[in-house]
Amino acid sequence: QVRLVESGGGSVQAGGSLRLSCATSGYTYCRGWFRQAPGKEREAVARIFSNSGNTYYYVDSVKGRFTISQDNAKSTLYLQMNSLKPEDAGMYYCAANSRASCSSDPRVWPFWGQGTQVTVSS
Repeated sequence: QVRLVESGGGSVQAGGSLRLSCATSGYTYCRGWFRQAPGKEREAVARIFSNSGNTYYYVDSVKGRFTISQDNAKSTLYLQMNSLKPEDAGMYYCAANSRASCSSDPRVWPFWGQGTQVTVSS
């Protein structure tokens, strides 16, 4: 069983930064950050293979601003978010998959954290 506990959300002004953390226990093949704004579908923001920190994916809207990383010694996943925009606001979820998939489709990810709120004011 995989457990995920997120932290680090909050409120910032546009242009500011936040760092999200996700403490992970259990075996994972892939981990990622998803977000969901009110009235919108949950989308994959960034994903990374747990055993290969050099292979990762970003949604186009965050490329160059967000960085996903992991500290395998502590089993912690991070999302550094810079130059935040109001459209980045939403509930951010850490997710993990122990099956051999790192799909952007949230429906194939079996393990989820409780979510952390990110608010960006203009």
